[in-house]
Amino acid sequence: MDKLNNILQTIREDDFVEYYLFPRISAPDESRQQEVLDSALAVANQVVKQQCQDYLWHKDPFKLTTRTHLSNFLTHIDGKEEELPPHLYGVSHYGDNIEDEWFIVFLLREITKQIPGLIARVYDSDGEFLLIEAADYLPQWASPDTCENRVYIYEGNIHLLPPKDLENPIVSVEEALQQIWSSPVTAPIDIQNCILNRISNFPHKIKDTQHFATVYVPTAVAAILQSQPSFISAAVQAFINRDTVDMKACRAMKYFPPEQRVKTRVKFTKCLYAMLLHSKYVPEKKIGWNLPAVGTDEYRQHLLGVKVACGFEILAAQAKPPQDIEGDRGWMQYLTSLKDKGYFSGLLEGSQKYNSRFNKAKEYYTEHKDTMHYSPALGRDILHLLRTCEINFEKLQLESENLAPDDDDSWLDMSPEELDNMLQERYGQKKVIKLNQSTGASNFAEKVNKFLTHVSDIEGAEFPCHNDIATPPYKPPRPKKGVSFAQDANKNESKVKFDPDSFASAIHNMLNFVIPEDDSWDLESDSDMSEYEDDNVAEDNLNDTGKTGKMQRYMEEMDAELSSTTMGQSFEKKKDDARGFEDIESFQPVDIDMNALKNILESYKAQMGDAGPSSNMLGPMGVHLDPKQ
Repeated sequence: MDKLNNILQTIREDDFVEYYLFPRISAPDESRQQEVLDSALAVANQVVKQQCQDYLWHKDPFKLTTRTHLSNFLTHIDGKEEELPPHLYGVSHYGDNIEDEWFIVFLLREITKQIPGLIARVYDSDGEFLLIEAADYLPQWASPDTCENRVYIYEGNIHLLPPKDLENPIVSVEEALQQIWSSPVTAPIDIQNCILNRISNFPHKIKDTQHFATVYVPTAVAAILQSQPSFISAAVQAFINRDTVDMKACRAMKYFPPEQRVKTRVKFTKCLYAMLLHSKYVPEKKIGWNLPAVGTDEYRQHLLGVKVACGFEILAAQAKPPQDIEGDRGWMQYLTSLKDKGYFSGLLEGSQKYNSRFNKAKEYYTEHKDTMHYSPALGRDILHLLRTCEINFEKLQLESENLAPDDDDSWLDMSPEELDNMLQERYGQKKVIKLNQSTGASNFAEKVNKFLTHVSDIEGAEFPCHNDIATPPYKPPRPKKGVSFAQDANKNESKVKFDPDSFASAIHNMLNFVIPEDDSWDLESDSDMSEYEDDNVAEDNLNDTGKTGKMQRYMEEMDAELSSTTMGQSFEKKKDDARGFEDIESFQPVDIDMNALKNILESYKAQMGDAGPSSNMLGPMGVHLDPKQ
């Protein structure tokens, strides 16, 4: 039953970031714990207030609450649940703006620097996303299974706790906290730098994420935005995610009619502005949305204003409680999430056990809907402001005549070259390799061979261009040589023993057409090759080198014959290397490396800068071609 209650409490959308702050509390008395938590919360709120003065949240703001008793459960990967020590807790939804998530990491770092002994933990729907950011620099032991509860922020630094036993890597939060307090283990410097570089531009970056624009909105909307500028985020979200029910409200415009409108300057985030600008919507003229000519600056101001006003209208309409919970859209979303999380455990809908859990979920939602993400509380706040705030049309009209110009929105337009450069700088290799006929072929072949011989495991390839930054203190045992299936008599399980060296050798043999020394290549048997048995050269060679030498000689003669055909003439030849073919006039062997390079370059050229087989194959090997060559 505790597990079911935990599901009811933790249902949320996937765009969440969850954070815990653990102060060092030694007193078991709950009143003393509350005192320590309240003190830490006061300092944390002060830091947040100082850093978030000009920040505009996309969805949910950063907010902390205290948890004194062990009411929260943390579920591990193996399904076990753990009770957490007293802490400050928060969860925020960041929507389409990932910058909110990293700004929260910045805030947590600043808070841990201000409160001695405070340890922060943060993760999202992907798990330990701090390690995902530093994926190129992780030690070999790091994986989703081994890193759970091992990443923390303490005194402004990232701490990564290595497991003592890879067979049993699970560590409790309490054990991890005690280990950090007693003997801190900071993450390697490259992991530190990778994560800290991601948040290094805060708080100065806040202004770069904002965009100011003029919109033509109903007078009440302008008054509300002057009183609560942060409401623009919810209004944009409501308009972008509108449905048929919301469109009915937009056709009525009961709360924000368009008859009286003014220009006002609104602060967006660049993400919100782009979402609103590119959301297609044709307002109905019969409602009163008379727009200027398309293509003018005033047309954009009017159209943006229509969308903003519709967003506020939707929020206000959602504040009206439905007559029945079955008509509550928040309840329907909550119920769908419960089903996805397995709350009903496959029970037949309508059965006694199903109805029992259904009624329990309905009761929980009714009691807590004002504190949940589906809450209509913001709509009620808008209605309250609509009734209480001063709406002075003459004052707003006068202010609209002296508005500052809009910010330049050329950042919305990005050329393909700029996008490629941005992606290359963020994710790609820093060095572009230029290939030419003199040295390119050999270098290319060397990289391909290096890639083929590089060690990899069942979890994926480790590319040759990747350098291990941190040597793991614990390595998994190396598998025994040979590839075979072995039956475990005790566990009755089949196991695979894999030898990477043997596998790499087999691949090379296939690519180089090396003949295995076994009886499967019996040249004495009846086959299509029997017509060559009377060849004098072949008979003489058979006595000297055996079957392998005979096949090699056949292959050489076939190469010589093919060289005179149209297909043979299409290959690049080695100009100064005809060893082994002195008896064949004007024969030049094929340059394998040069032909491979030539075909790759032709394929890359045919891609015309788009993704294709050549770039997809060469990229992981560390080879990036210059598009100008």
